[in-house]
Amino acid sequence: MHVVMFGDQHAESLGGAQVSMRLQRRFLEKAGHTVTIVAPAMHGPRARAAAGDSAYVDLPSIPITVDREYSMTWPGRSTDRWLDAAMAGRPPVDVVHIQADFWGAFIGVRYAQRHGIPIVHTMHNRLDVGIEATTPFPKTVLRVLNAWQRRALGRRVGAPEPGHDGWAYLRRFGACAAAITAPSAHFAHRLEANGVLPASGAPAVDVIWNGIDDDVLDDVLATTPTERAPGPARFVWLGRMSPEKRLMPFLEALAASGVEAEVEIIGGGGQLRAARRLVEKLRPPATVTFAGRMPYAQTLRRIAAADAVVQTSIGFETQGMTIFEAASLGTPSVVSDPDLAAELGGGSWAVGDGTTADPSVAALADALREAASEISAGTPRVPDPTIRERFRQSSRTAAMVDVYVRATA
Repeated sequence: MHVVMFGDQHAESLGGAQVSMRLQRRFLEKAGHTVTIVAPAMHGPRARAAAGDSAYVDLPSIPITVDREYSMTWPGRSTDRWLDAAMAGRPPVDVVHIQADFWGAFIGVRYAQRHGIPIVHTMHNRLDVGIEATTPFPKTVLRVLNAWQRRALGRRVGAPEPGHDGWAYLRRFGACAAAITAPSAHFAHRLEANGVLPASGAPAVDVIWNGIDDDVLDDVLATTPTERAPGPARFVWLGRMSPEKRLMPFLEALAASGVEAEVEIIGGGGQLRAARRLVEKLRPPATVTFAGRMPYAQTLRRIAAADAVVQTSIGFETQGMTIFEAASLGTPSVVSDPDLAAELGGGSWAVGDGTTADPSVAALADALREAASEISAGTPRVPDPTIRERFRQSSRTAAMVDVYVRATA
């Protein structure tokens, strides 16, 4: 089977969706399939990482960030012609797998429908929450985005879809797809409840987690000590340092909790300086280390060595990869989002009552105190042992291939 994936950003750029696409490609190829990834060409210092890889079709693009890490390609007839010419010498395409929300999705839908190829669309983004958390005028942004989508897709979505919110936007994409997948059950239920369903008439969205590299997982497990090293509770917070990830409330809660712990902050982003200043101001009893960005395998080793991962975003994550990676490695989590805690199925300390999201610093401080106390007593929460096998990329790829087969039948 020849699978063509479409992304908003190049698969070699930084980002969770890009990591997932690279991993999917690797395991599809191991299973004997052919994969082509279509995305805007890179312009920054990491562009060399993509050079010479025949699986990539790098669309003409313009950089959209100061560091030139991210870029965009304008969807339209010129891009359509360029893409058709680039794909002409490749094997016939069986399925288009869209893993994009913006221009990559527009370009992918246009390509698939020009050539009569079925679409599988993975919905990665809780669009309404994400735009509200990251833009100053979210309603205006959504209006513009919906208008752009209607113009880019034109008659490809059939009857006009009313509305200009995030769900109307996703429904238009669903109307173009033979199958829709989501990386978690809670996001799949939200999509279904808001009418985001495939054009095939299937009543449900397929739940297929983003997975973890089997080989890396086995390597980390083989090199991680089975006995806990002595010392205070060790917490890890990791992710992009931006408001929706709620790093600042975590640091405030850490100080309010009064726990004497070792805390490692992994990642980077716009709030790094503010986070450092906040730690200096609050002077929590815990030792806080800002470790910066790390390679994936090294990050997993830090998770495996920790007593708990702290997850603080609420309503934003459609899966929450870090807590699943932690559970695969046997590390429990402190979880702020009740949807993610339910998806995890145990092995966590819930913030608040565990059923309703509680964004307060006090509730997070209580959960940190409870976790630190149980860890120090030698009675930490234990993750569901079945997650390790269910989260392996090999099993996730097999599930996705079943979706491809159904979509192309």
